[in-house]
Amino acid sequence: MSADSPAGSASLIERNGIEIIPESQRTARPRDLFWPWFAANVSVFGMSYGSFLLGFGISLWQATVVAIIGIVVSFALCGLIAIAGKRGSAPTMVLSRAAFGVQGQKIPGIVSWLTSIGWETSLTITAVLATTTVLHALGWVGEGGDVAVNIIATILVAALIVGASVLGYHTIMRLQSVLTWLTGAFTVLFLILTFSSIHWDKALSHPDGTLAQTIGALVMVMTGFGLGWINIAADWSRYQRRTASDTQIVAWNTIGGSVAPVILVFFGLLLAGSDDKLGAAVAADPIGALASLLPTWTLFPFLIVAILTLVSGAVLGIYSSGLTLLSLGIRIPRPAAAAVDGVILTIGTIVVVFFAQNFLGPFQSFLITLGVPMAAWAGILIADILRRRKDYDEASLFDARGRYGAWDGVSIVTLLVASVIGWGFVINTFADAAPWNNWQGYFLGLIGGKDGEWAYANLGVFFALVIGFVVTWFGRAGRIRRQEQEAPAA
Repeated sequence: MSADSPAGSASLIERNGIEIIPESQRTARPRDLFWPWFAANVSVFGMSYGSFLLGFGISLWQATVVAIIGIVVSFALCGLIAIAGKRGSAPTMVLSRAAFGVQGQKIPGIVSWLTSIGWETSLTITAVLATTTVLHALGWVGEGGDVAVNIIATILVAALIVGASVLGYHTIMRLQSVLTWLTGAFTVLFLILTFSSIHWDKALSHPDGTLAQTIGALVMVMTGFGLGWINIAADWSRYQRRTASDTQIVAWNTIGGSVAPVILVFFGLLLAGSDDKLGAAVAADPIGALASLLPTWTLFPFLIVAILTLVSGAVLGIYSSGLTLLSLGIRIPRPAAAAVDGVILTIGTIVVVFFAQNFLGPFQSFLITLGVPMAAWAGILIADILRRRKDYDEASLFDARGRYGAWDGVSIVTLLVASVIGWGFVINTFADAAPWNNWQGYFLGLIGGKDGEWAYANLGVFFALVIGFVVTWFGRAGRIRRQEQEAPAA
């Protein structure tokens, strides 16, 4: 069956690919969006961001404010993208064709696919590293783990992720609702068991950082949370009823994505702020370092739940990366697309687990680099969505001769220019761990140079987002009005 062929809803495996979801299958309600976003972001991995934020040299209260603003705002932006899913009942990258053209969309589509692959691989890597660390703490493997254990862990984690993704939307939604209760309950237990590790005087003793350091931490939070998911936001709202409220879609998307991370990051700030050694250990193995705070009898259940929370997030990524692959013109069934990405995920995990010396460096460098074009794309699409007053012309999303055309020059040039400007104002702070990114920061001389304090603020992400939004809001308003006045495609 091709990616665009009709599909029934009764099959165990979801057959819908990138085609428009039939009216009869659009039965989801806005509050249903809470489950996938909460389950994907309740992972104890969120606590590791406490160490990441304090690493910018800011105080506890600054990091707390940054976490709340960055997490809530970034997931609210996801909610705005999710509105398009309700209006068009198609995956995010298909709906983005309205802004970039049917063929032009392939440019940001490739970046989106790389972003999703990178995210899900990072989550899998974290799960494998956690497995080795926890099993060593239990005395089941030696120091540094065991090659066979790492290989088995990689295969099992990848199998869980790919299996759920192949089954599709309905299975994933049921799975996420179950995982929400299971992982949420154990996360609360983790907080209770590690509360005694918090030393308030030490945590509160961190001095305030500069404005530049605070902005840099904010960019890290936004790219690590909401902006890391923004390219798949409409994938989970495409089954929403036509009559669903836009406000409720934004609200449930934001609440589901934000509630757990805000609490977890704050707790992580207290833990990392109380113990400098813990903060340093998080860089190499986030979840394994946090597990060191637990009594031995809780380690094995902690490992299981930690893996499940990471799997939960990776499932969303690989499901959507499969849809993105189809939107690029790869004509295979959706389950096969998920399997292809699963193979890539497994290979990437093996390379990092067995050959990489540091996890945090390449991870942050990766986030910032792809975060720039994704921020530009998000600004463009959000402005396009807010400018539109009617539902999408569904046939034109698949026809280069329709109202959206093959290429939208304004959007494509805006994306490229915003990305070039954005990359010029970010710096690779992990030059040794990720030397392939040392080409960035060529405009930093305008704000003090690569040795100045603003070099590490990574303003390029904000610049790209704002440029994309402003240019589209004013530059494409007339084109969007004309598109909505055209007769629907046959």
